[in-house]
Formats: sequence, C-alpha cells, structure tokens
Amino acid sequence: MSDAALQHVDEDWQTALAVVAHPDDMEFGAAAAVARWTDQGKTVIYCMVTSGEAGIDGLNPDECRRVRQVEQIESARIVGVDVVDFLGLPDGVLEYGVALRRAICAEVRRHRPEIVITNNFHDTWGGRSLNQADHIAVGRATLDAVRDAGNRWIFPEQLADGGLERWGGVRQVWAAGSPRAEHAVDITAAFGRGVDSLRAHRAYLDGLGWAHFDPAAFLADGATPAGARLGTTYAATFEVLPMGWGD
Repeated sequence: MSDAALQHVDEDWQTALAVVAHPDDMEFGAAAAVARWTDQGKTVIYCMVTSGEAGIDGLNPDECRRVRQVEQIESARIVGVDVVDFLGLPDGVLEYGVALRRAICAEVRRHRPEIVITNNFHDTWGGRSLNQADHIAVGRATLDAVRDAGNRWIFPEQLADGGLERWGGVRQVWAAGSPRAEHAVDITAAFGRGVDSLRAHRAYLDGLGWAHFDPAAFLADGATPAGARLGTTYAATFEVLPMGWGD
C-alpha cells in the first residue's frame, strides 16, 4: 500500500446510496464515515444485494437471512441510516451481468443519490489477500448501473411500468477499501460508532469462528495508517471514480 498523502473526498453533497453485496460489508471499514455524514445532516441509504444467507455455516439459510437482516438494520441505525433495502439476490453466487445491473439501476433511480458508495471491486485487497467474488461482481455492476440509470433507453420498463424516472445525477462512485484509493475522510470522531456498528453483527462474527476477534483493533489496523496519510488519527479510504464526461 502506498504511503502517499491522501486527498479529502468532496463532501459537498446531500444524498448517498451505498450498494454492497452483504450485510457487514459496510461495517468492515466504511460505517464510521457514514456516521460522520449522517451527523452532518446528510442522507445515506443502504442497499444490500443479498441478505448474507450463506454466511454462517451453522445456520440454515432461511434462518440466517432473517438474523442477518435484523443485525444489519440495527447496525445501520447505529450510524444514522434509516433505510436498508434488501434486494434478495442469492448470496455467494452473484454474477456480473445484465440482471445485476438492472437490479442496482432500479435502486439508483429510486433513491436518486449524488454519490454512490460500493466496496472494493478489484481482484485483491492489495498484496496477496484475494477479494471475494460477490464483492467484485457488485462493485463492477454498480459502476455500470450508475451509468445505466441516466439512460432512458436502458431498462426502460423501470420507467414505463415501474414508476421510476431516469437519474443521471450521480457525480461520483466511491469504492471503499480499494487498494487504488487516493482519497479518504476523517473518521476520528465517529470511529467508536463504526466499531459499534460492526459489533452489531454478533451472530455473523461468532459464526466466523475467529478466536479473540476485536472489532476495535481490527478497524484501527486499517484506519490508523490511513489517518496518518490524511493527517488525522483515523481515516476511511475510497477510490473515487467520476461519472461525468471528461472528468
């Protein structure tokens, strides 16, 4: 990972939509940034493409789906997010393609954000740590779905029959935790709420079987070096992808 200084993200916006594959994806790094933004009076909406029903080995997927949705709603509440949409696509076997783009496009058109947040969609987290297939598929589909949302001739049934309108107002997509991140936000004041939001995924964390896992230490391990590059105690990093022509 680079030691170069990070630039501050542009916080001149009012509404953001976070589109990620699973419950807990926002909490492993970006939730404290969400808490900062909701404290500023901004609106952040969460969209979970799956309900994480394949994420706990010891739980039947139907029960796991229920548990993880409840945990995600509480986790979102902790950082000031009131709306959590669950798209219900199958956990663990998401595929990049038209169907995924269509589902995410509808969310963008429904909520009409200025900023869209997703997860790292590159093959690794940097170094030899491999990314997960659902993260890659959702992140890449999100980039395309944002552009689809502004084109009235792509998924026109959403406009004619679904009661939606095209939306070309997304200025940037931010990929949280990307190894190519050059931007960040100061999360020092909101760090504790980010930790609490991760702790809210109790059943999932227990199901991972990570002995002595400490959410605060885990999050600080990434947020501290990022903060040093931003000039703060803690920071959350983002790869910023402009959506406008020529940006």
